Amino acid sequence: MQIDRLVEVVTEEVLRATREGPALDRCACHAVLYECCPDRVRGVLDAGATRLGLRASGGPAGDVAVLIDHTLLKPDATRVEIETHCREAIDYRFATVCLNPCWVKGASRMVRPHGVGVCAVVGFPLGATVADVKHYETQRVIFDGATEVDMVINIGALKSDDLRTVERDIEAVTSPCRDSGIISKVIIEAALLTDEEKVAACTVAKAAGADFVKTSTGFSKGGATVADVALMRRVVGADMGVKAAGGVRDLGSVRQMVEAGATRIGASAGVRIVQEARGDATPAAASSSY
Repeated sequence: MQIDRLVEVVTEEVLRATREGPALDRCACHAVLYECCPDRVRGVLDAGATRLGLRASGGPAGDVAVLIDHTLLKPDATRVEIETHCREAIDYRFATVCLNPCWVKGASRMVRPHGVGVCAVVGFPLGATVADVKHYETQRVIFDGATEVDMVINIGALKSDDLRTVERDIEAVTSPCRDSGIISKVIIEAALLTDEEKVAACTVAKAAGADFVKTSTGFSKGGATVADVALMRRVVGADMGVKAAGGVRDLGSVRQMVEAGATRIGASAGVRIVQEARGDATPAAASSSY
């Protein structure tokens, strides 16, 4: 996209986002609640119809599990912990296991034969490396068996209004993902951005061909919020996914995020969330960052 047009689109989206009400207002096209808009539902169905169950009624535990990237990104995770995490993903039928790149190859061998994907993080957690490195990192995790890639944007470039650098940085990841049929997610680290910067980040991610925008790494000063998810949904529309990550630790939080527009949840507490959906007795939610 030409830079002048990119700036024009970002400006339009900022104005639109600040004009519109909350995500649960009625849509302009069908005059029904935004979350029930046929155009929006069609996009969610295209992304995976099983994601609708939780919205309608609270949903069975299986519907919750398919929303969740079962996440273990702490730097001191051991091989035993990673293997336990993968077995949990198989047993509970999570969408993916979300891991650091060094664990992708082994995890792929464990979970993919059971229909569970592998989500690898790239440029994680700061996003501050150069686009070429993110490009190589993406190619490598795809080679090792990743089915989804979550990348962190160049936050400093965004806050410097260098949208061209941000777009090229994202394209360095989305391009090889697209070529390989891999889902790409763009982490905007919302806790570090103003609302105008969040709109700009989502707009550039959409222009760069990303499949999802994602709220947070879980390693910064804040995680997902309902307000951020709703804003991101308004900006990207129904054609892209929105992943809420960071601080989503119980079923109530999952429901709030989905009602705001999230179509995927990143959580280290996935087992606890599914047990809660089943009505099982669960321990108190841990206060870990993810």
